[in-house]
Amino acid sequence: MSHLKKLSACLLLSCSILCLSIESQAAVTVSGDVGKPGNLAYTPGMRMQDAIKQALPNPEGYWLAGAWLHTPLLEQQIRLKAGVLFDLKMLQRGALLNNNDALAALAARLFDQVNQLPVTGRKVAVLDPIALEVGFAHNYLLSDGDQLIYPAPTNSIKVMGAVKQPCTLPFRALQEARDYLDSCPRLAEADADFLWLIHPDGRYQQVAIAAWNRQDGVYAVAGSTILVPVRNDNADLPTPDLNEQLAQFLATQPLAEVAP
Repeated sequence: MSHLKKLSACLLLSCSILCLSIESQAAVTVSGDVGKPGNLAYTPGMRMQDAIKQALPNPEGYWLAGAWLHTPLLEQQIRLKAGVLFDLKMLQRGALLNNNDALAALAARLFDQVNQLPVTGRKVAVLDPIALEVGFAHNYLLSDGDQLIYPAPTNSIKVMGAVKQPCTLPFRALQEARDYLDSCPRLAEADADFLWLIHPDGRYQQVAIAAWNRQDGVYAVAGSTILVPVRNDNADLPTPDLNEQLAQFLATQPLAEVAP
């Protein structure tokens, strides 16, 4: 091999090693409504506040909806999504066996909606820079590959689940969560006694809405999702945890990073 060929081979090898090193460099990503979005070099012991200080979140941003996507939770949430999809497929097949075409169609629609959603690894955490600074919030340790997302401000509420079609409704201050259902018609296959309220910070809760068990004073803030659960009282369709697990998985989905 000539000296020129040897030099070329060495340069190519060096470039490959350098490119591989760059691609595999440990990093934490901060994106959305921040002054300095992008990848930050990750070092062991790095905490949430270390990344947020560098990213400079918008002081007028919607910090409440900030999302921490934590890589160690990905495997757990992959199993959660698989379980939801399995239960929806079981519900669809059981409904078809019982000649309940409407329930089968609803299960198939929900299956498609969930199947399109990513597994995020989201962990509930407060991303308010001030709360972290003064110690009101947990300054968690980060992992390589984690993402911190500050979504764009929103003024809407989403309603999905056992409804005629998913709805995006204007947020109204001090409006009870159940009252949004008046503007998003439910199906006959909906559970009339409860709904699931998914908060933009990743928390979720079951809310009683029937006349006999009604909870008052439960409000949806901007960016919330209301899940209308599927009526699940048929002993021949053994999916008792479907609605709660569906709410749990939906709670892992962050709001959009930029305004639609």
